[in-house]
Amino acid sequence: MLGIADPLVLAAFLGCIAVAAVSVLYGILRRNAAVDEVTAEDRAWAIEEQKVEDEL
Repeated sequence: MLGIADPLVLAAFLGCIAVAAVSVLYGILRRNAAVDEVTAEDRAWAIEEQKVEDEL
């Protein structure tokens, strides 16, 4: 099959393809799962960062 004589090499080859496919599916399913909340600490950091950028 596929010109690969050793079954362990074939298993590794097919395993790599399977892991890549599972990773893509997992990424598609979980891409919007995280809650995107902006906290007061995040806002304060962004304001301070903007002040530093403006001073440069």
